[in-house]
Amino acid sequence: MKTPHLPDVGSFIREQRERSALSIRKLAEMTGVSNPYLSQIERGIRKPSAEILRSIAQALAIRTETLYERAGLLDPVEGPGVRPAIESDQQLTHGQKQALMEIYESFITKDQEES
Repeated sequence: MKTPHLPDVGSFIREQRERSALSIRKLAEMTGVSNPYLSQIERGIRKPSAEILRSIAQALAIRTETLYERAGLLDPVEGPGVRPAIESDQQLTHGQKQALMEIYESFITKDQEES
């Protein structure tokens, strides 16, 4: 039974843990959170506190705010977006901007195909 305000924080944590090639046991050691509790968070059964989310974010080397947003503790911050950020970066050459845009577009296209 998932909590309504936690639609994907647990699955996101699991995905990030797997991408980092960490077992749930190893993540538990790194965060000081028990295996069963981490498992329940990943399955959406338990609502993690801000402190636990911070520990998990540190262990997975991701932004704490990302987990806070996914857990409904923070409203998502709308940034300028990737395309405008690339275009406005003064340190990039035109060729570098073009290459980054192509890479970004390939990721977006791939994500849409997988959905």
